[in-house]
Amino acid sequence: MSPRPQLSERPAKEVPRSARRTSRFTAKRVTIAALSAVVVLGGGGYVAYKAVGNAGKPPVDPFTMEDFGKLASGDLAAPDPETDALKEAAVQKYRAELLKKGRGGKVKDLDWVEVKKQAPGGNGFPPVNFPPGSDPSPGSNKATAKAMLAAFGFGADQWGCLERLWQKESGWNERAMNRYSGAYGIPQSLPGSKMASAGSDWQTNAATQIKWGLGYIKGRYGTPCGAWGHSQSVGWY
Repeated sequence: MSPRPQLSERPAKEVPRSARRTSRFTAKRVTIAALSAVVVLGGGGYVAYKAVGNAGKPPVDPFTMEDFGKLASGDLAAPDPETDALKEAAVQKYRAELLKKGRGGKVKDLDWVEVKKQAPGGNGFPPVNFPPGSDPSPGSNKATAKAMLAAFGFGADQWGCLERLWQKESGWNERAMNRYSGAYGIPQSLPGSKMASAGSDWQTNAATQIKWGLGYIKGRYGTPCGAWGHSQSVGWY
Protein backbone atom coordinates (compact mmCIF):
# COMPACT_ATOMS: atom_id res chain seq x y z
CA MET A 1 0.00 0.00 0.00
CA SER A 2 1.45 3.36 -0.97
CA PRO A 3 1.75 5.95 1.79
CA ARG A 4 -1.16 8.43 2.14
CA PRO A 5 -0.25 11.69 0.40
CA GLN A 6 0.52 14.66 2.63
CA LEU A 7 -1.89 17.60 2.69
CA SER A 8 0.50 19.66 0.60
CA GLU A 9 0.60 16.92 -2.01
CA ARG A 10 -3.21 16.77 -2.55
CA PRO A 11 -4.32 18.36 -5.78
CA ALA A 12 -6.12 21.65 -5.25
CA LYS A 13 -9.80 21.64 -6.15
CA GLU A 14 -10.41 23.84 -9.14
CA VAL A 15 -12.88 26.67 -8.44
CA PRO A 16 -14.95 27.64 -11.48
CA ARG A 17 -14.04 31.05 -12.85
CA SER A 18 -17.66 32.27 -12.57
CA ALA A 19 -17.77 31.30 -8.89
CA ARG A 20 -14.57 33.23 -8.24
CA ARG A 21 -16.06 36.33 -9.83
CA THR A 22 -19.33 36.06 -7.90
CA SER A 23 -17.68 35.52 -4.53
CA ARG A 24 -16.38 39.06 -4.55
CA PHE A 25 -19.90 40.48 -4.21
CA THR A 26 -21.18 38.95 -1.01
CA ALA A 27 -23.89 40.69 1.01
CA LYS A 28 -21.38 41.45 3.73
CA ARG A 29 -18.92 43.10 1.34
CA VAL A 30 -21.63 45.13 -0.35
CA THR A 31 -22.85 46.40 3.04
CA ILE A 32 -19.33 47.35 4.12
CA ALA A 33 -18.70 49.14 0.84
CA ALA A 34 -21.96 51.07 1.10
CA LEU A 35 -21.26 52.19 4.66
CA SER A 36 -17.73 53.21 3.73
CA ALA A 37 -19.06 55.35 0.91
CA VAL A 38 -21.51 57.07 3.26
CA VAL A 39 -18.79 57.93 5.75
CA VAL A 40 -16.34 59.10 3.08
CA LEU A 41 -18.95 61.34 1.50
CA GLY A 42 -19.56 63.13 4.79
CA GLY A 43 -22.59 61.37 6.20
CA GLY A 44 -20.81 60.32 9.36
CA GLY A 45 -21.51 57.55 11.82
CA TYR A 46 -25.06 58.60 12.62
CA VAL A 47 -26.18 58.60 9.00
CA ALA A 48 -24.51 55.23 8.44
CA TYR A 49 -26.34 53.82 11.42
CA LYS A 50 -29.67 55.16 10.12
CA ALA A 51 -28.97 53.77 6.65
CA VAL A 52 -28.45 50.26 8.00
CA GLY A 53 -31.60 50.51 10.11
CA ASN A 54 -33.73 51.72 7.22
CA ALA A 55 -32.36 49.08 4.87
CA GLY A 56 -33.39 46.35 7.28
CA LYS A 57 -36.98 47.53 7.65
CA PRO A 58 -39.64 45.37 5.98
CA PRO A 59 -41.83 46.89 3.24
CA VAL A 60 -44.67 49.04 4.51
CA ASP A 61 -48.00 47.20 4.45
CA PRO A 62 -51.05 48.97 3.01
CA PHE A 63 -52.94 50.97 5.59
CA THR A 64 -56.53 50.23 6.50
CA MET A 65 -59.21 52.84 7.03
CA GLU A 66 -58.90 52.17 10.75
CA ASP A 67 -55.22 53.09 10.52
CA PHE A 68 -56.11 56.26 8.67
CA GLY A 69 -58.64 57.12 11.36
CA LYS A 70 -56.03 56.82 14.08
CA LEU A 71 -53.60 59.01 12.15
CA ALA A 72 -56.12 61.80 11.85
CA SER A 73 -57.44 61.36 15.39
CA GLY A 74 -60.79 60.04 14.23
CA ASP A 75 -62.45 61.39 11.12
CA LEU A 76 -59.95 61.92 8.33
CA ALA A 77 -62.25 64.03 6.21
CA ALA A 78 -63.73 66.13 9.02
CA PRO A 79 -63.54 69.90 8.42
CA ASP A 80 -61.59 71.92 10.94
CA PRO A 81 -62.69 75.57 10.56
CA GLU A 82 -60.66 76.82 13.52
CA THR A 83 -57.40 75.38 12.25
CA ASP A 84 -58.17 76.45 8.70
CA ALA A 85 -58.70 80.01 9.93
CA LEU A 86 -55.31 79.96 11.65
CA LYS A 87 -53.65 78.77 8.46
CA GLU A 88 -55.36 81.49 6.44
CA ALA A 89 -54.33 84.15 8.95
CA ALA A 90 -50.73 82.92 8.80
CA VAL A 91 -50.70 83.16 5.01
CA GLN A 92 -52.12 86.68 5.10
CA LYS A 93 -49.56 87.80 7.68
CA TYR A 94 -46.74 86.32 5.65
CA ARG A 95 -47.95 88.07 2.50
CA ALA A 96 -48.23 91.37 4.37
CA GLU A 97 -44.65 91.10 5.62
CA LEU A 98 -43.50 90.00 2.19
CA LEU A 99 -45.04 93.13 0.69
CA LYS A 100 -43.61 95.38 3.42
CA LYS A 101 -40.09 93.97 3.18
CA GLY A 102 -40.31 93.88 -0.58
CA ARG A 103 -40.67 97.63 -0.60
CA GLY A 104 -37.52 97.90 1.46
CA GLY A 105 -35.57 95.51 -0.72
CA LYS A 106 -35.26 92.86 2.01
CA VAL A 107 -37.42 90.09 0.60
CA LYS A 108 -34.55 87.60 0.69
CA ASP A 109 -34.39 87.91 4.48
CA LEU A 110 -37.96 86.65 4.92
CA ASP A 111 -38.47 82.91 5.36
CA TRP A 112 -41.79 81.12 5.79
CA VAL A 113 -40.37 78.73 8.41
CA GLU A 114 -37.66 78.63 11.03
CA VAL A 115 -35.62 75.56 11.93
CA LYS A 116 -35.99 74.79 15.62
CA LYS A 117 -33.02 73.91 17.81
CA GLN A 118 -35.32 72.07 20.20
CA ALA A 119 -38.49 70.20 19.31
CA PRO A 120 -41.57 72.06 20.57
CA GLY A 121 -44.08 70.52 22.95
CA GLY A 122 -47.80 71.05 23.35
CA ASN A 123 -50.94 69.24 24.52
CA GLY A 124 -49.11 67.47 27.33
CA PHE A 125 -45.87 66.88 25.41
CA PRO A 126 -42.84 68.70 26.85
CA PRO A 127 -40.21 70.14 24.48
CA VAL A 128 -37.48 67.61 23.72
CA ASN A 129 -33.92 67.76 22.45
CA PHE A 130 -33.08 66.23 19.10
CA PRO A 131 -30.96 63.04 19.17
CA PRO A 132 -27.24 63.82 19.60
CA GLY A 133 -25.43 63.75 16.28
CA SER A 134 -28.61 63.81 14.23
CA ASP A 135 -29.23 66.31 11.48
CA PRO A 136 -32.16 66.84 9.10
CA SER A 137 -31.74 65.15 5.73
CA PRO A 138 -34.32 66.33 3.19
CA GLY A 139 -33.06 63.77 0.67
CA SER A 140 -33.56 60.86 3.05
CA ASN A 141 -36.95 62.21 4.12
CA LYS A 142 -38.07 62.35 0.50
CA ALA A 143 -36.94 58.75 -0.04
CA THR A 144 -38.93 57.67 3.02
CA ALA A 145 -42.07 59.43 1.80
CA LYS A 146 -41.72 58.02 -1.70
CA ALA A 147 -41.47 54.51 -0.28
CA MET A 148 -44.68 55.07 1.75
CA LEU A 149 -46.85 56.25 -1.14
CA ALA A 150 -48.08 52.81 -2.17
CA ALA A 151 -49.05 51.90 1.40
CA PHE A 152 -51.50 54.80 1.36
CA GLY A 153 -52.89 53.87 -2.03
CA PHE A 154 -51.06 56.62 -3.94
CA GLY A 155 -49.47 55.94 -7.31
CA ALA A 156 -46.07 57.13 -8.49
CA ASP A 157 -47.85 59.91 -10.41
CA GLN A 158 -48.57 61.62 -7.07
CA TRP A 159 -44.95 61.98 -6.08
CA GLY A 160 -44.29 65.23 -7.92
CA CYS A 161 -47.20 66.95 -6.18
CA LEU A 162 -46.14 65.71 -2.74
CA GLU A 163 -42.54 66.74 -3.28
CA ARG A 164 -43.54 70.29 -4.25
CA LEU A 165 -46.15 70.55 -1.49
CA TRP A 166 -43.83 69.69 1.39
CA GLN A 167 -40.94 71.59 -0.16
CA LYS A 168 -43.14 74.69 0.03
CA GLU A 169 -44.39 73.87 3.53
CA SER A 170 -41.19 72.87 5.30
CA GLY A 171 -38.33 72.24 2.91
CA TRP A 172 -38.71 68.56 3.93
CA ASN A 173 -37.18 69.43 7.30
CA GLU A 174 -38.65 67.64 10.32
CA ARG A 175 -37.56 70.55 12.55
CA ALA A 176 -39.35 73.28 10.59
CA MET A 177 -41.90 75.48 12.34
CA ASN A 178 -44.10 78.07 10.66
CA ARG A 179 -43.24 81.53 11.98
CA TYR A 180 -46.83 82.72 11.77
CA SER A 181 -49.06 79.78 12.72
CA GLY A 182 -46.80 77.50 14.79
CA ALA A 183 -47.41 74.53 12.44
CA TYR A 184 -44.62 72.01 12.83
CA GLY A 185 -42.77 69.27 11.00
CA ILE A 186 -42.51 68.11 7.41
CA PRO A 187 -46.29 68.16 6.79
CA GLN A 188 -46.71 71.30 8.95
CA SER A 189 -49.25 69.85 11.36
CA LEU A 190 -51.20 72.47 13.31
CA PRO A 191 -50.70 71.95 16.16
CA GLY A 192 -47.72 69.63 15.84
CA SER A 193 -49.06 67.36 18.58
CA LYS A 194 -51.72 66.06 16.18
CA MET A 195 -48.95 63.89 14.78
CA ALA A 196 -48.83 61.96 18.04
CA SER A 197 -51.59 59.78 16.55
CA ALA A 198 -48.89 58.39 14.24
CA GLY A 199 -46.29 57.92 16.98
CA SER A 200 -45.09 59.34 20.27
CA ASP A 201 -41.80 60.38 18.63
CA TRP A 202 -43.55 62.89 16.34
CA GLN A 203 -41.34 65.73 17.57
CA THR A 204 -38.10 64.26 16.22
CA ASN A 205 -38.88 61.38 13.85
CA ALA A 206 -39.31 62.34 10.20
CA ALA A 207 -40.91 59.00 9.29
CA THR A 208 -43.61 59.47 11.93
CA GLN A 209 -44.36 62.94 10.62
CA ILE A 210 -44.54 61.67 7.05
CA LYS A 211 -46.86 58.84 8.07
CA TRP A 212 -49.26 61.28 9.69
CA GLY A 213 -49.00 63.73 6.82
CA LEU A 214 -49.90 61.15 4.19
CA GLY A 215 -52.87 60.02 6.27
CA TYR A 216 -54.03 63.62 6.61
CA ILE A 217 -53.73 64.23 2.88
CA LYS A 218 -55.63 61.08 2.01
CA GLY A 219 -58.49 61.90 4.36
CA ARG A 220 -58.76 65.63 3.65
CA TYR A 221 -57.84 65.92 -0.03
CA GLY A 222 -57.83 62.41 -1.43
CA THR A 223 -54.41 62.65 -3.06
CA PRO A 224 -51.21 64.71 -2.82
CA CYS A 225 -52.15 66.41 -6.09
CA GLY A 226 -55.49 67.36 -4.56
CA ALA A 227 -53.66 68.89 -1.58
CA TRP A 228 -51.16 70.65 -3.83
CA GLY A 229 -53.93 72.13 -5.94
CA HIS A 230 -55.64 73.50 -2.83
CA SER A 231 -52.36 74.94 -1.58
CA GLN A 232 -51.74 76.63 -4.89
CA SER A 233 -55.21 78.12 -4.77
CA VAL A 234 -55.34 79.51 -1.22
CA GLY A 235 -51.78 79.24 0.12
CA TRP A 236 -52.32 76.40 2.62
CA TYR A 237 -53.64 72.86 2.75
